[in-house]
Parts: sequence; C-alpha cells; structure tokens
Amino acid sequence: MRKLIETTFITLNGVIEEPQRWSPPYWDDEHAAYSQGLMEGVDAQVLGRVTYEGFADAWMQRSGDPFTDHFNAMPKYVATRTLTDWKWNAQPLEGDAAEAVRRLKEEDGGNLIKYGTGSFSKTLLENKLVDEYHFWIFPVVADGANMFRGDSIDLTHLELLGTTTFKSGIVVHKLAPKA
Repeated sequence: MRKLIETTFITLNGVIEEPQRWSPPYWDDEHAAYSQGLMEGVDAQVLGRVTYEGFADAWMQRSGDPFTDHFNAMPKYVATRTLTDWKWNAQPLEGDAAEAVRRLKEEDGGNLIKYGTGSFSKTLLENKLVDEYHFWIFPVVADGANMFRGDSIDLTHLELLGTTTFKSGIVVHKLAPKA
C-alpha cells in the first residue's frame, strides 16, 4: 500500500496562508536537501484546489534541475468540485475525495505527497488517510489563516517520529497518527 505524506509550512503563530510571502528568507541548502529527501519514493501528488492553482502557476515556469523536473513531471490528483481546465499533469479526484485518495493509496506505485494545509487536509485527517506529516515550523509570525481555520476537528494524537532543525531556524516535526 502506498503511503500518503503531508508536508506544510507553518509560522510560529500557526499561519499557513501565503507561505511564499514569509518563508523564502529561510530557504537554503538544508531546506533544499530535506525537500529532495521527501520526494524519494514519491511518484504522485495529491493537492487541494487552492494549492494546485498556486503551484501550477509557479512551478510550470521552472525547469532544469532534478527536483523541479521530477516535481513537474509527476501526476497530480486534485480535490475540487469546480475546476474544469486541467494543466500541469493534473486531473480531478473523481467522486468523494476521501474515497478517491483511499483508492489511490491501494494502487501499486510509489508514495503520494500532499503539499499545503486547508479544508482538504481536514477531510484527510478525519478519514485517517495521512500516514505521515512533516510540519515545517518557520521562525516568523505573520497574519493569515491558521491551520484548519478554526474548524471543529476530532481530537487526534500524533506520534513524533523525528525532528530536524536547520541553521536557518526552521524546525521540521515528522509525525504520524497514533494507532
């Protein structure tokens, strides 16, 4: 069975919105190496609509290094009820998004990776579909939407699998849902 890995950037005060605005000053070789490591064994992305739209606009313009070329080439499965125009090797998750992800996880192939956190992440959490979380905590505070946007969610305990600290001040917590 394929594993679903969720990775997201978050500020010290829990903001997840517009990481392109507050995270770039912290990107360095350690950041790049960790990102590259996350992609090992991954052959498809699962994205919410908002992340897909932002990523497609930003990433389709890039090429020329192994990470970017792999990132752009892999299939993307998008949770949406509104999009009809597809680009960047993307297609919709058909039917119920949680069931579609469950089917993807049961298929043969490499792992799945999901970037960003929003309403789709809540759906995945509620349906116990994420196998591993990588929360990148940046040493910055910012205005914006917080993780899960104040939605009511079931109490969920996570087990710490490891912590990575970068010289830039980023701390990545690798967590898994407790059995």
